[in-house]
Amino acid sequence: MGVFGGNAAGVASMSVMVEVDGLSKSFGDFRAVDGISLAVRKGEVLGFLGPNGAGKTTTMRMIAGYLSPTSGTARVCGADVVEDPIGVKRSIGYMPEGSPSYDDMTVAGFLEFIAAIRGVSGTVAQDRVAAVIERLALGDVLRRPIDVLSKGYKRRVGLAQALLHDPPVLILDEPTDGLDPNQKHQVRTLIAEMAAEKAIIISTHILEEVQAVCTRAVVIGQGRLLADGTAVELMKRLPEYNAVSIVLPTAAAQAAANVLRQLPNVAAVFETPLDENRTRLRLTPRNGAVLLEDINKAVRFNAIPATEVFRDGGNLDDAFRLITTGSAVQTHSAHAA
Repeated sequence: MGVFGGNAAGVASMSVMVEVDGLSKSFGDFRAVDGISLAVRKGEVLGFLGPNGAGKTTTMRMIAGYLSPTSGTARVCGADVVEDPIGVKRSIGYMPEGSPSYDDMTVAGFLEFIAAIRGVSGTVAQDRVAAVIERLALGDVLRRPIDVLSKGYKRRVGLAQALLHDPPVLILDEPTDGLDPNQKHQVRTLIAEMAAEKAIIISTHILEEVQAVCTRAVVIGQGRLLADGTAVELMKRLPEYNAVSIVLPTAAAQAAANVLRQLPNVAAVFETPLDENRTRLRLTPRNGAVLLEDINKAVRFNAIPATEVFRDGGNLDDAFRLITTGSAVQTHSAHAA
């Protein structure tokens, strides 16, 4: 199969590709990772989220076999990271933080070197090197030393070497760091294309990336697993997830607020002036109730002159903040209508 297809014999039929059980790592008295357990299946793109210093990179290094755990286990395609580290590395394409490489090598020389040490040779090596060069648009820099490349190009070279041997598992630490918007789109598209045949773990600070490419996300803080679910499931943790906003003429705002406040599932109505003529009413739910359908009906039945009606219950940034700090930014006005 092609370089992006995923072809590991005996592995493709496995459902769980990465298994982590009670994984911990200490550096002296400091517990960087504290008992993390998770599983990543074929076809999943797992977003690995957490504040700086949460233990993301340390966890990824242990899964990739580059750092030994203090306790717990991790297995990749059935190979244990302690008992069979070479087996783990055969199954993984790993792009570490900063994309370290041999800076004095040219891009072409480095990719040919990676193919050789991965045991890929002959026409297969030529085809795979050519494929990653084309897919990551590296043709213009093939003869340049890696040291002189921009940060964006270095990231693309780092991703190219991770894909070269067509591994069933990819571990990518900040894969789009330093890329311009077009390059980010290109890399996200590539990840989406590969996802069906691989298990992919992505560490990122860009929460829009989680919504764009990840099927699931885990959040860690102070080395511990804090949350595990889809982006929507994480956002549903927000107390006001089902809040709804209405934009309407200011002259009609007070009367509309009086009507909407009577809906049984509306806990409160908050008013925010938008300009001289328009006001936003934000309605928060009682006990997490779903409001949108009831509000749309009330708007039509009472001929409320709304120009916009939309769910306004926070985003993944708010959910991340709530999970990692216990508080989320309040998005409504301080006064009730």
